[in-house]
Amino acid sequence: TGSLAAVLLVGILLQFAGCSPPPDPVTCTDGTSNCTVTNTYGSFTDRTICHAANVVYPSTEQELVAAVAAAASAKRKMKVATKHSHSGPKLACPGGSQGTIISTARLNRTVRIDAERPGLSLPHSPYWYGLTIGGLLATGAHGSGLWGKGGAVHEYVVGLRIVTPAPACHGFAMVRELGADHPDLDAAKVLGVVSQVTLALQPLFKRSVTFVRRNDSDFTARVAEWGRLHEFADMIWLPQHGSVIYRQDDRVDVATPGNGLSDLALFRSNPTALLVRARAAEERLQENGTDIARCAAEQEGATRQLPALGFTNDGVSFTGYPIVGYQHRMQASGSCIDGPEDDLLSSCAWDPRIRGTFLYNSGFSVPLSKVSAFVADMQRLRDLKPAAFCALLRAGVVLRYVKASSAYLGKPEDSVDVDIIFYRSHNEGMPRAHADVVDEIEQMALGKYGGLPHWGKNRSFAFDGVITRYPKAHKFLKVKNMYDPDGLFSSEWTDQVLGVNGTPNIIKKRCAIEGLCVCSDDLHCAPEQGYFCRPGKVYTKARVCSSTEDY
Repeated sequence: TGSLAAVLLVGILLQFAGCSPPPDPVTCTDGTSNCTVTNTYGSFTDRTICHAANVVYPSTEQELVAAVAAAASAKRKMKVATKHSHSGPKLACPGGSQGTIISTARLNRTVRIDAERPGLSLPHSPYWYGLTIGGLLATGAHGSGLWGKGGAVHEYVVGLRIVTPAPACHGFAMVRELGADHPDLDAAKVLGVVSQVTLALQPLFKRSVTFVRRNDSDFTARVAEWGRLHEFADMIWLPQHGSVIYRQDDRVDVATPGNGLSDLALFRSNPTALLVRARAAEERLQENGTDIARCAAEQEGATRQLPALGFTNDGVSFTGYPIVGYQHRMQASGSCIDGPEDDLLSSCAWDPRIRGTFLYNSGFSVPLSKVSAFVADMQRLRDLKPAAFCALLRAGVVLRYVKASSAYLGKPEDSVDVDIIFYRSHNEGMPRAHADVVDEIEQMALGKYGGLPHWGKNRSFAFDGVITRYPKAHKFLKVKNMYDPDGLFSSEWTDQVLGVNGTPNIIKKRCAIEGLCVCSDDLHCAPEQGYFCRPGKVYTKARVCSSTEDY
């Protein structure tokens, strides 16, 4: 999934009609054999290269069944890869080099509306639309909202067809059809290969959006109540500016004038040359810059940010608030994947074929009952050294609301999902300026406040022991073992995060710099470059890599 907004680090953000869509995440050296799979960023969060024996591209459900059966009969591990593969962790890696990748890139798509009249809306989706329905269900992707069933897309699933392994007497694969009342539906949304999804839609509606920027002095009080006041509310905290952008977003009647469009800044196509220059400038600031220089660059980027975060009143320009538009135009964006091929003259900012944006995306949810205290702790950390945030949080801290779910691996209580995008070096083990800031926030959320990591984001350490925080995890594992008793859809990574076998932590030199571990020794940081393992400044139980200048 993506985050709300970002600004270019250098130069003016421009939108082009053309754009080279991102490459297929699966590449093979021998037709469809001897393959590797990665994600849309060209690198999993642990930087490993994932190999597989082959890839198959089914185009129908019948071919999908055949693909699963072929792998199951050979007892070969398998994983699903999507067209763009936006998950940071290794969800698409079957493990080892003998597995099968089942790509849904060519799976035929048929939308059928079971209604007497047209004009229906799915009330929530992620803000980034370059996702498949199966992918977003598997990762728990969501919008923002506490009203009704809330912002998680899986809450609107009322039917599911999935393909799972089966005994030889059933041809090694079978299609399971689960209705709204099926007892396994709350687990099966993330098991097997999704073939068909039935969603509960609502009558077509419009939304009215206004962004309001306020001082963050009352943020601790407002964060707990804002999601109750507006159906699609969210927030962007700009810690280095001491302010919050509140999204005042509500449903309005379709007769309300307006044809607004969400075309968020980060998700637009950009001239490749500009992206490369911006990244080079960011690398120089990270490696040799001062806090004053980093904050000056951040301020320059902020002043050139698109008005209304990229929303427009008519699909072309922003003329003022409120911005009113149909739900399907206001909820999600992703225009950088829609343009015609232009030989990489322009691209999505993160396209791995260019040396453009390269980042980490941490996403974790904090219980709504604890979010005010969590925000207060983040503000205390900011107040110790506001300039430290200029090096990391160019897009701010994005906060969205997610309602409690009956899904076995869903949120056990109403929560606020926190998204942070921050700099990642192309060089393994290279420290980031003020890396301890994000690391302490993450450990604070997960350790002190019982937070849960987003399944499709985060570095390795965030998943350590996470399964114990899900009260219904045992029910999920029971259904998983029933549907896939040989663990053919399991991998080393999923076994680690589900607590089946091993740990996602990787202990080695500079592992904490890479987010592979929480440091317990200076060698896990970069002592040669002045980064040592130290307690957190606000959450003292945290262990973070701090430079000698910061501690």
